[in-house]
Amino acid sequence: MSVGGGATFDTSMRFLKEDPWNRLAKINQQAPNVLKQMLLRGSNAVGYKNYPDNVVKFFIKQAAKAGVDVFRVFDSLNLIDNMIVSIEEIRAQNKICEGTICYTNDVTNPQEKKYTLKYYTNLAKELEKAGSHIIAIKDMAGLCKPEAIKLLVKELRNETSLPIHFHTHDTSGTSSATVLAAIEAQIDIVDLAMDSMSGLTSQPALGSVVAIMKQNHNDPKLDEGHIREASLYWEQVRKNYKAFETDFKGGSSDVYLHQMPGGQFTNLKEQARSLGITTDKWGLVVNMYAEVNKMFGDIIKVTPSSKVVGDMALYMITNDLTPKDILDPNKEISFPSSVVEFFKGEIGIPLGGFPEELQKKILGNEKPLTKRAGSILSSINLDEEKAKLEKKYEEKISDQHLASYLMYPKVFEDFMNHRQNFSDTSILPTELFFYGPIPDKEYSLQIDKGKNLIVRYLAKGDPSANGSNSVFFELNGQPRTIDIINNEFSKNVFINSKAEEGNKNHVGSPLPGQVSKIFVSEGEKILKGDRVLVIEAMKMETTISAEKSGTIKKIYLKSGDNVETKDLLIEID
Repeated sequence: MSVGGGATFDTSMRFLKEDPWNRLAKINQQAPNVLKQMLLRGSNAVGYKNYPDNVVKFFIKQAAKAGVDVFRVFDSLNLIDNMIVSIEEIRAQNKICEGTICYTNDVTNPQEKKYTLKYYTNLAKELEKAGSHIIAIKDMAGLCKPEAIKLLVKELRNETSLPIHFHTHDTSGTSSATVLAAIEAQIDIVDLAMDSMSGLTSQPALGSVVAIMKQNHNDPKLDEGHIREASLYWEQVRKNYKAFETDFKGGSSDVYLHQMPGGQFTNLKEQARSLGITTDKWGLVVNMYAEVNKMFGDIIKVTPSSKVVGDMALYMITNDLTPKDILDPNKEISFPSSVVEFFKGEIGIPLGGFPEELQKKILGNEKPLTKRAGSILSSINLDEEKAKLEKKYEEKISDQHLASYLMYPKVFEDFMNHRQNFSDTSILPTELFFYGPIPDKEYSLQIDKGKNLIVRYLAKGDPSANGSNSVFFELNGQPRTIDIINNEFSKNVFINSKAEEGNKNHVGSPLPGQVSKIFVSEGEKILKGDRVLVIEAMKMETTISAEKSGTIKKIYLKSGDNVETKDLLIEID
């Protein structure tokens, strides 16, 4: 059973305000005899950047203690060096390690010169040598066609004696055929999803594949009635999340053009929407994504490398830039932070290296890394970090919570603040948590074993002069009233000034988002190209650099302020 890793640690804290470790403990209580698997991004662990080796090892140790049995380890650029530390630590914890090959392009294409059969078989041999117990093929975009998987499995069988595990996404709508072809080619394990949660950017449907296998006299010994029962349960659960469902309704053959991973596809649509790129312009995003991939040298795209391509594509669209503009050495551009970090080599050097001229333009005078980032990052003093957190929150911090903080400091801090303000809101029913209470409906909240609160929301009063509302409700049958600040009402409406077109003294925002960091202060002298601040939008950080030397005359916004495109951020004398 796949129980986490990748973005699930981040999203459970960020959006659901739930502790991912607590989730894992609950799954282990209910399913103690099923192997639990998690996804691990090698040097990126479950984050979006490279971490010091001791942090990666510490995270793996906590996950192993928490009940993860199988670790699927991959690197977004298929770099074995970025996976070695993880593989060794997984083995040290006496757990099962799946060394993973990320699949891209098409091995059946005679014109393919980069990601060939030989490239993949060499990777498999290196992963076996490094200590993997299983070889996983991670087809994150659903690009692998039936003939390609048959060919790949056959060649891998010739080069390695390890079991082979196939993972794909159904973005194209044809991945069931590829899974069945893999089974026909005698693959050992395939990934499937419960029927009501399958298809599109998820995995193919378990029930359908099992039914076909039984017909083909290759019975997987799974009860179809139980599968349908579980699928009906998840169908009901899914209705609670209807507000977050994508408008992507059917298979999309354009995945063979843009090669976007299933895990990114729907998220990028939301990012695009938040930046003002409407759904009818999705074709523009798709084409720009493919153009950026070409411009970057045709890289493997899976978190975090896929995020780099997505960030750049959205940045170019919101700023009306073309690949020609990007490649023009005389045109000044403030590249997204993820792009600068990528070309610096912080997540590794892709097959064939970086396009030299583009790298020179993006980095300027900054020198790229020549060795693995994790090997030169200073180890973090874990005891010191834990002590700091305990002092800040005035409570005992577990090793698991420390691991969460090391992966996502800001997300963890927001999660802790939420928990200290509101206690554990994971006890709330999903519908109540997301959509709020329905007047006169009774809610039973289990606050402890055998202890329930019966809450009935009645009404709320008009906002008062100080921006609060009186809320009337019943608690265990007793009438109560509390005053709650109305965030919408209490917001001061303020329109930011706009940067003047062509005025080099004005530093404007290239996209809507939030000011997350300011590197300068008023009166400070700066040089052209110096970083002045960072704008964050939906996990995409864009570093804004000065287009001229001078003195900071005025800073118009502070960290945490929201901005729109072309809002005036800083004035330079």
